[in-house]
Amino acid sequence: MTLPTKQAFSLFDEFKNFAFKGNVIDLAVGVIIGGAFGKIVSSMVDNLIMPLVSVFMPGDGSYKDWSLVIGEQKIPYGVFLGDVVSFLILAMALFIFIVKFLGWIMQAKAAVAIEPPPVSEQRQALDVLIEIRDQLKQR
Repeated sequence: MTLPTKQAFSLFDEFKNFAFKGNVIDLAVGVIIGGAFGKIVSSMVDNLIMPLVSVFMPGDGSYKDWSLVIGEQKIPYGVFLGDVVSFLILAMALFIFIVKFLGWIMQAKAAVAIEPPPVSEQRQALDVLIEIRDQLKQR
């Protein structure tokens, strides 16, 4: 029968091994950077792109004020439009970075021919001796 204190320490050790694996930490860093990147894209959409869209599209004021009124219900489609544009820009940025940029890097690495290391004199001598041995066995 195992003692409860040993079970607690073993559970803690298992958790420690899980939580501090490289993959979990890399994932956490990726999530944090992804959130920051999302904020940058949202700011770009809200402060640069959508104000330009509102210049070319008819409407009073900012795109966030665009809404459709049906009966007494107000439907703010401008906010939704901003979120859609934000998503499209984020998806395009990720596509360009992940598919195109990283794909280009991987192709460049594959294009570089990996030359085998030069054969040492000892290895050449060993190969000659192996060849002589094989010929003597055949006789």
